[in-house]
Amino acid sequence: MIIERKEYLNKLITWKDKQLIKIVTGVRRCGKSVLLKMYQDYLKNNGVKESQIVTINFEDLDYEELTNYKKLDNYLKEKLIPNKMTYIFLDEIQNVDQFPKVLDSFYIKDNVDIYVTGSNAHMLSSEIATMISGRYIQIEMLPLSFKEYMESTGNMNDRGIKYTEYLQNSSFPYALQLKNQPDEIRDYLEGIYNTIVVKDIVHRKNITDTMMLKNILKFVFDNIGNPLSSKKISDTMTSLGRKINSRTVEKYLEAFSESYIIYPAKRYNIKGKEYLKSLEKYYIVDIGMRYMLLGSKMMDTGHILENVVYLELLRRGYDVYVGKIDNYEVNFVAQNHKGTIYYQVALIVRDEKTLQRELRPLQAIRDHYPKVILTMDEDSEIQYDGIRRINARDWLLGLTD
Repeated sequence: MIIERKEYLNKLITWKDKQLIKIVTGVRRCGKSVLLKMYQDYLKNNGVKESQIVTINFEDLDYEELTNYKKLDNYLKEKLIPNKMTYIFLDEIQNVDQFPKVLDSFYIKDNVDIYVTGSNAHMLSSEIATMISGRYIQIEMLPLSFKEYMESTGNMNDRGIKYTEYLQNSSFPYALQLKNQPDEIRDYLEGIYNTIVVKDIVHRKNITDTMMLKNILKFVFDNIGNPLSSKKISDTMTSLGRKINSRTVEKYLEAFSESYIIYPAKRYNIKGKEYLKSLEKYYIVDIGMRYMLLGSKMMDTGHILENVVYLELLRRGYDVYVGKIDNYEVNFVAQNHKGTIYYQVALIVRDEKTLQRELRPLQAIRDHYPKVILTMDEDSEIQYDGIRRINARDWLLGLTD
């Protein structure tokens, strides 16, 4: 089953033939390669000939020798068609030695449109970004949203049941083909997890203590939505008899983030309008992977909903922070070029004390930006002095903004 990722596809179409390198990033198996194939079909359906399209996947052994940047450069030069646009697609380009040199070389050529994908943020590290500065547009891709998952089922009925399926079956696109096969889904997710740990982290970062690395990743998965610091993690590991210093933990956390398996949410002082350095929160790329790692024990459904909302805000193009106002915490401060929106996320707020607890942080904010509480309560929208309370599933499905 192929899900048309319209949002991402439209972004590529928007940037077609613009003199910028299009870089699609995201966790392994989130659908980057399929997206490029969809876009190539779009090109062919709009007058571009097969000979004008050059595609290389650097995880295919057939192209192994092209991971040498000079050989790749020569190969691509031979494929250019005089006086016609050539569309170059380079999949998992981080496997190419000194790949920015190739991008730079073709960027300055006429009639070349370049699209690349990568599964770790190393490909956009400060050094590389400087080399191609101002010459690229980045499209950050995530696995399926809840709305995309619902659309894949053919209708919008049974939202509650399908939301549970979405969490347990995983948001990775291929997992749709394994629906109702929990053992196969688990094996599939374990394969993705091990590939990320081994290929994108252990080998690239030259990490020797793989067991410790996995223990820390498991700890982060078990603590989504909780304030964490490298010191807190190192102290916890040490108390369990697995000694590690906070600097090494920091290195591991950075590697997890670079591989798009976790996402850090920094803290933001709403009154002081400043970013805080301490006690970030971490959210994970897929809840199904969390089930795979931690088992089906009682899960923290509130923090899981928080995780789903965080990823959806990223999909919608926001920079997302954890807000601090006086002694209160606002789950998310979502900012983009249009302004700011504040979000509280709670499983249910039927109890008056719970409702007041969730309202208080938003009431403490004195500006006039929108303020929203997202809950799983099956109620129509309610407002409390301008603070909107919305059903989270409706919001995730885009039925209300």
